[in-house]
Amino acid sequence: MLDRLNELFESNTIKPTFDYVHIILALIIFGKNPEGIGRYRLQKDLMIGSGTARSLIRKLNEVGKYITVLDQNKRRGHVLTIKGLEFLKQIKKHIPLLEKGDLTILKGIIIEYKNIYAYYCLIKKAKKNLKSGIEQRDAAMKINGSGATCLLYDGKNLKLPASPFLERVEDLNLNEKIQNYFKIRISDNNAELEEGDVIIIGLGVSDEKARLAALNSALTLI
Repeated sequence: MLDRLNELFESNTIKPTFDYVHIILALIIFGKNPEGIGRYRLQKDLMIGSGTARSLIRKLNEVGKYITVLDQNKRRGHVLTIKGLEFLKQIKKHIPLLEKGDLTILKGIIIEYKNIYAYYCLIKKAKKNLKSGIEQRDAAMKINGSGATCLLYDGKNLKLPASPFLERVEDLNLNEKIQNYFKIRISDNNAELEEGDVIIIGLGVSDEKARLAALNSALTLI
């Protein structure tokens, strides 16, 4: 699915400095702001430079046709086009939820939880692509996050994936408080937790970095 975005990286001069995660998160942000948002808001949320933000908006607008100017006369910002809405709908079939996490609850499964922020993604039917979670951790750190923790739903409970760092099988299990937290949050967001689903908790030194970490990790599974 992500290969549909390859045209946004084509250039006769300098290769764009944004990545797939910036495109997907931009579309998610546009989708949450149907009144339109501008370049400066996008630049802040995606943690990219002004030149990169201009390039991304131009590519999404002129090349991909995923966004358009809300009001050509007033220049009130950009909104998703029908094509953009349809692509975002496809993304949400795979990643229906991207939300800030509560570290007072999640600290039990996060080694370094002080001075850190967390976001989590729900990725549907991603079990077949998940191994030990190391690839997802690396993807989080690649985007300047602080790491990522993966959880796998077996149809009844969420568990940590098998890993060489866990010596006992029982170490894969999560406590009831964490189990209930995710089940309630997912239900409250009109999503459903099914066997084979994966939750990724992305960490960062700011909300923005944690959100990028979670989403970039999630993209390794779709």
